[in-house]
Amino acid sequence: MTNRLSLEQYPLHLGLGAKAVPQPEFTGMEWYAAYVDRNAADGGEGRLVSMYSFRESWTSWERHPAGDEAVICTAGEITLIQELPDGPHKVTLRAGEYAVNPRGVWHTADVADHATALFITSGIGTEHRLR
Repeated sequence: MTNRLSLEQYPLHLGLGAKAVPQPEFTGMEWYAAYVDRNAADGGEGRLVSMYSFRESWTSWERHPAGDEAVICTAGEITLIQELPDGPHKVTLRAGEYAVNPRGVWHTADVADHATALFITSGIGTEHRLR
């Protein structure tokens, strides 16, 4: 039986053995700790697939020490800001475009009007700090 789920509401875990595992409903930042516990056996090779819509810029920075993160803009416009060794780097994405946040690089985003983006993340060990 196939269930139809909203990716914004129910993120997806891609695990070892080419498994696709629907996750419980996203409830906020505390959800991520439980995600790591649920999928710890996949380590850094597991991937969290999620989608979010934004109406304002992010209020925090994040980084993913276990692997790269692909950010795919599906609607609107989002500007990623990455703290690279040679200084800050900005890349503006429009629908259908993507960029990669490299492993361990602090990043945030600015949104002028609205944006929706798909994220494919190595979620183990993700860290946050205030912007």
